[in-house]
Amino acid sequence: MADAGDVYVSWRWVDDVLARGVATLPRDQVRKTLRMLAGAVPDPTRSEDLRRVMTEGALVDPTAESTLAQALSRTLLPYGLAVQLHELSQRGIRPHLRIQPSPRLAQVPWEIIAPDPAIRLLDIADVSLLAPVSVVHAPQRIVRHWNDTRDLPVVAVLDPRVPGFRADSELGSVLGRPSGESLVAQHFDRYGDRVVPRVDNPVELFRRADTDRVWLSEVLRAGASRLVYVGHVTAPAPESGQSEHAELHLSCTTDTRGFAATNRTHRPLSAKDLLLGTHSIDPAPTSGRDLWPMPSRVALIACESGGDLRFTEALGLTTAAMAAGAELVTATRWPLPTDHAFHTLTPTTTYPLQSAICAVDTAHDSPTPIPTLLTWQRSRLAAWRDAPTPENSPLLWSAFATVTG
Repeated sequence: MADAGDVYVSWRWVDDVLARGVATLPRDQVRKTLRMLAGAVPDPTRSEDLRRVMTEGALVDPTAESTLAQALSRTLLPYGLAVQLHELSQRGIRPHLRIQPSPRLAQVPWEIIAPDPAIRLLDIADVSLLAPVSVVHAPQRIVRHWNDTRDLPVVAVLDPRVPGFRADSELGSVLGRPSGESLVAQHFDRYGDRVVPRVDNPVELFRRADTDRVWLSEVLRAGASRLVYVGHVTAPAPESGQSEHAELHLSCTTDTRGFAATNRTHRPLSAKDLLLGTHSIDPAPTSGRDLWPMPSRVALIACESGGDLRFTEALGLTTAAMAAGAELVTATRWPLPTDHAFHTLTPTTTYPLQSAICAVDTAHDSPTPIPTLLTWQRSRLAAWRDAPTPENSPLLWSAFATVTG
């Protein structure tokens, strides 16, 4: 897809099994529909916006959500492609759509768009996003393949302590007080010695103060099958044009060298660090891909961790992980509500965010990560259809997107 006032779309099928197509999506209709979507997802620049979208936004109201899903489909799914998808569905064939959205469309939850009031795209197709061609075909990129690395350790960075920030502050705890009875603790406990850092009790995986960039470099260079990060990401605004300033918040102090500005007693790990390493910092610099060689599969479960696709030049955390060797990255399109937010603003006693973390990690540990994640999302859609409550709504589970090369 390409933005040029109108949005221009082209599609092709592998081996040309079906006809190729092109379409133009009218500018005014695209703008109108994207305004509807913007009103349904949290605005990270407005501190109280999460409360609004969780209590009155379109994604938590079944009628409004259906209306939005149909509007997204009418506006963004070209008629010729919709006809082909319908024909495949009638034949019992489930294709895999690999979408390269334009920056304006980077937050679109393609999985839930509704070609028909009773049908969502994830009902009839698997969906993933394509990384920018400049990243995928970069001459120095060395991809680490799952079949070669699947037995290596799983690196888990789970709700790390950010220096200078209390647990209840803006960069505080995402998961709340650690407990061995929590869904996430029980989930990672099943890995035993496969998980790094190696601990005697799964509670020790959470709220660690030693998971900084130096530690991360050491464990990634030692070899890993996967990296799963649960915590905070700070994404710059798309209009800044500075996607490389997206920041991952580890346990790094201000003594740590890096390109990101310090925040209290903390220096974030930026996408620029991952891309450039110590270029211009050391007389004999080390590249980012050598300092932090990414494993085959990376999960960045944090607010707007996939926000770099909203930039004309995507150089954020997702693409930096791809450039450093990842085959696929699962990230989020918009800020995620925490379980604490669900418990505060809705009557639920469940733990939707923890369930989502377990689902993403399970998918990444599967031979078929994209279909496995889509199967979970279809189960959440079924729950939403049966019981349209906020904890079942697409506000959380349709935020996740998997980017591949």
